Amino acid sequence: MPRLSRVLGRLTRVLHTVMRSRVVKWGTLVSGVASLVLVFGFASEAMYGVRNGANLIAYWHISVAWSSAVALSATFVGSALYLRYGGRFWNRLAHSAGELGFLFATMTLITGSIWGKVIWNSWWEWSDVRLVTFLIVWFIYAGYLAVYAATENSSDEKYASVYGVVGFVTVPVSYMATRLWTPTFHTTTVGNPEVEANIDPLALVVSIVAVMLLYAYLMSVRIELHELEDKVLLAQEARRRH
Repeated sequence: MPRLSRVLGRLTRVLHTVMRSRVVKWGTLVSGVASLVLVFGFASEAMYGVRNGANLIAYWHISVAWSSAVALSATFVGSALYLRYGGRFWNRLAHSAGELGFLFATMTLITGSIWGKVIWNSWWEWSDVRLVTFLIVWFIYAGYLAVYAATENSSDEKYASVYGVVGFVTVPVSYMATRLWTPTFHTTTVGNPEVEANIDPLALVVSIVAVMLLYAYLMSVRIELHELEDKVLLAQEARRRH
């Protein structure tokens, strides 16, 4: 147990260092510019047999979708570690990731609807398993944020962490939905030789890296705000005691 505590302590310090490093800040800027150049300068506007400039939104739709999955996974890990070992950092990490995951999930739904209107001539389709299951994920994490807001800095604070662990089951279900059920619009892309998206691999990878670095940067900012909130609360408590 003491050895594990030391490992978790080192991991906490590493995460702090990485998220606040200049590499993340400058990497976000450079990769973001590179993504814009590749998408608007070199990527084809034709996808699934449809030529339209709005198709280029697909590069960021996919990127924010993957980033939302990573963020919500961080909420799960942070919640689990907080329940098992305690520690303010893990609770703050879980909440910060949950906020960003919810934001990116919202962006995924919005950009997906715009792209869907171009490709499938439909803003939304209730029969599509990916759309419906991802909307469920969105509602689940809206609930997580509500529970956290209602229990923050109270004796019931662990309820949000339990929610963060249990609610995570909806994330892999949504991302595997096209393999578990027959899709209406969304088809499996990874490992599917018949897919005809015509997405430029380099532009997509750079876009994913850019959004992931943006996520890491925003995480560092949000956690820092949490830490400032804790310092203010401690100062207020100390003032009341005296």
